[in-house]
Amino acid sequence: MPEDAPADPRNVYAATKLHQEHLVACYEREHPGTVAIALRYHNVYGPRMPRDTPYAGVASIFRSALERGEAPRLFEDGGQRRDFVHVHDVARANLAALTAPAPESRAFNVASGTPHTVGEMAGALSAAFGAGAPDPEVVGGYRLGDVRHVVASPERAAAELDYRAAVTFDDGMREFAVAPLR
Repeated sequence: MPEDAPADPRNVYAATKLHQEHLVACYEREHPGTVAIALRYHNVYGPRMPRDTPYAGVASIFRSALERGEAPRLFEDGGQRRDFVHVHDVARANLAALTAPAPESRAFNVASGTPHTVGEMAGALSAAFGAGAPDPEVVGGYRLGDVRHVVASPERAAAELDYRAAVTFDDGMREFAVAPLR
């Protein structure tokens, strides 16, 4: 999904993210010379993610379950595709946006550009968590407002900010499995 795809927020969380971009655009119009850059983080994971909160990303929710000795619980069939991006890459994207030479106002996806299913992520995390970690469990159902697949195009950030995600999915999941949570 490129940044200029039509916006269609399906839940309150997505609507508030879009609204934040609209507020920043208003500020920019009212303050000539201001450059407004929106960074659209996709499914961020990594060290220091919040522990035991339903409002965290799916990777953090699964990691918290594993820490409690519980299986990650997969909605639907676990085949939902997402774009998982490591927090170290997110930090690098922020620096790229802050130091880019005179960028114009626009949004940039902060993503890997490589889809993985939620089931693949849960399996990789469980495997990396260590011996005795429970396997993910498909429980069906769904979360109201979730979409089946969301994968971002990283091309604009690569071209205009010289930013590309560097942490591979496998390396990131191995690190996240043992990283401290907050």
